[in-house]
Order: sequence, then C-alpha cells, then structure tokens
Amino acid sequence: MPDKEMPVKEMLEIEIFSDIICPWCYIGKKRLDTVMAGSLGEQIALRWRPYQLYPNLPAEGLDRHEQLRHRYGANADPGRVPERIAIESRQEGLEFRYDLISRTPNTMAAHRLMELAYLQDVQHELAEALFQAHFCGGQDVGDHVTLTQIAAAVGMDAGNAQAFLDAGHGEQEVRDQLARAPEVGVSGVPGYYLKIGAMDGPGYLLPGAQTADVMAQIFGRALERMQSS
Repeated sequence: MPDKEMPVKEMLEIEIFSDIICPWCYIGKKRLDTVMAGSLGEQIALRWRPYQLYPNLPAEGLDRHEQLRHRYGANADPGRVPERIAIESRQEGLEFRYDLISRTPNTMAAHRLMELAYLQDVQHELAEALFQAHFCGGQDVGDHVTLTQIAAAVGMDAGNAQAFLDAGHGEQEVRDQLARAPEVGVSGVPGYYLKIGAMDGPGYLLPGAQTADVMAQIFGRALERMQSS
C-alpha cells in the first residue's frame, strides 16, 4: 500500500518591523529566536520589514557624541547603557557596548541590504549580524563598505552586495514598507505583524519586545485559529 500522505502544516507568517539601531529590537530578536528554536518554529515563516527611528538623518549619519550632547547637554555620557536596557539585554546574553558607537547611522542602506538578503534566504542571519555589529562592535552600519563586509560574513556575495548598495537598489520597496507600517498599526518598534488567514486579509499586531513566553502563547493561539478556520 502507498504511504499515507502527511497533512501539510499551515505556516504562520510574521512580519517583524524593526530598525537596526533599536536596542529593544535586538532584545526582541533574541527572544524570538528562543521561540523559533522550539516546536512552534517549524510552523512560522519570518519576514523582516523596515522602520526608521531617525528617518531624517543625513545619508552619512551623525556623530553620536555630538548628537547626544545636543539632545541631553554637555554632561551626556555616550557610553552609558540605560539601566533597563542593560538588565534585559544581559538576560538575553548580550553585552551592549555603547562606548564603541561613534556614529548614529542612517539605516536606509541597511534596510535595502535586508531586502537583498530576503531574496537569498539569509535575512534573519543578516539581521543578527547587523545588530551585533552596531550594538556590540560599534561598527557604522550605514557605511556601504561595512555593510558589504557584514553581508559577506553571512554568506552573501560581497561584490553583488556592494553593487546593489551603490546602485540604490531596493529603496522603493523599503519606502513602500515604511509607508505601510502605520497602516498596519506600527507606531514604534519592534512590532510583530501576524498574517492570519488570507494573505490580503487583516492581521494582528503584537507590539514591543515581549517575553519569549508571551510570544509563544500569542503565536500558538494564532496557529490554532488558522488550523480551525
């Protein structure tokens, strides 16, 4: 007798609205990784989407020390990690090195590179590498050369990535998604938009860097709803 066909599991698509220079987005990613490492991860497809905390920065970014002094005064400490961020990042095994970050980058180029990474199925890996480079290594993730090196580190072709960035490819897709963010309820990041049912139907937004337990509960309920519909 022929083997009985196994039912195809329906995938829950989650769009992650995030900015590379958002500390809570990196903390949230680590918690999401915990969920993805469990059984739920087999039924979840991730798609990173752009958001910009500072959309009006010049393309070359700004000197971070000057930016902080302008915003908080001459006594601003550029190396100080806010207490809550420091505590919760350490809980996720992260050591944020704000003392190494000399520039606040414009993240448009990084988001464009994330679009290329999606086509090459390494978007999640690139997100991790970009967060790591910025928060733990103090690298300028707005610089094309730096971005090309990070792309190569996750298996992307360096020459192709450099040409993609220099030609301005991917910018329209990024701008379209930046405009779409408020339409689906995203007003801050991270934001996790769960696509339940028809792809063009309404979804559900889970805002903020939720705990892994909360994520697992919400994602599990969404999958149950999909499977019972």
